[in-house]
Amino acid sequence: MIAIFLLLERFPTCYFSVLTALKAVTEKLTCFLLCSPTRSLVILQDRKQKTEECLLQHEGKLVREKEDEDIVAEIMRRRFFPALITHKAWEGFHFADHEIRITEATDCYGAVVWPSALVLCYFLETNSKQYNLVDKNVIEIGAGTGLVSIVASLLGALVTATDLPELLGNLQHNVLQNTKLKCKHQPRVKELSWGIDLEKNFPRSSCHFDYILAADVVYHHPFLDELLLTFDHLCKNDTVILWAMKFRLEKENQFVGRFQTLFDLEIQGFFNRQLHT
Repeated sequence: MIAIFLLLERFPTCYFSVLTALKAVTEKLTCFLLCSPTRSLVILQDRKQKTEECLLQHEGKLVREKEDEDIVAEIMRRRFFPALITHKAWEGFHFADHEIRITEATDCYGAVVWPSALVLCYFLETNSKQYNLVDKNVIEIGAGTGLVSIVASLLGALVTATDLPELLGNLQHNVLQNTKLKCKHQPRVKELSWGIDLEKNFPRSSCHFDYILAADVVYHHPFLDELLLTFDHLCKNDTVILWAMKFRLEKENQFVGRFQTLFDLEIQGFFNRQLHT
């Protein structure tokens, strides 16, 4: 069982100010070398080398930050809103060569498109050769509005989108509206309450999923034990979990450690800039 982990992380440090400070230190060391006794030269050269190595590391971080900014900008360009006020609130996205319209509900966390969903959709689209979903059996847990399941369906997967019973109406509406006559396999919508009746509703003997998709399922809620149990139940030895999350509080971060006791975890990418939805 392999889990591919996409991280969104707050990153308030300003590398420009750090870089400036380190460059100033390097210049001081260089000046000092010119007037130092010979026996101090090796030590100072070593200090200068370490400082320059630090500079290279921070310059590399600057490059990665710029790459992150470009990726975030590209993801946000996939999002659009209705040009006119409509009787029903919706927002649109461009993924998998399709225009996707998602109806949200502001009174429920599960019926909102969260940033991790956008990151996961972008990942699925831009890594479609490495993680080829065509004809693969895929389940999304905590599907919410259904955006990730819709994109996976448009990329050729046989998708089961799951969530709590009170969210299934809006989920079904979004999935049907955006996939009917557009997909190789029509996705299914099914109830899944984490940790409850797993063997009854998803028997191990007959359920085999190539991929499990999850976006922003780890946050401050009291069902992290049930979530871990659900991951474990749905996985076979060759199942790959594609999971996007944002680090928030220590309790949620500890979940990752517990997750690693059951799965081989591979961190696929960091996104150090925040996506705003």
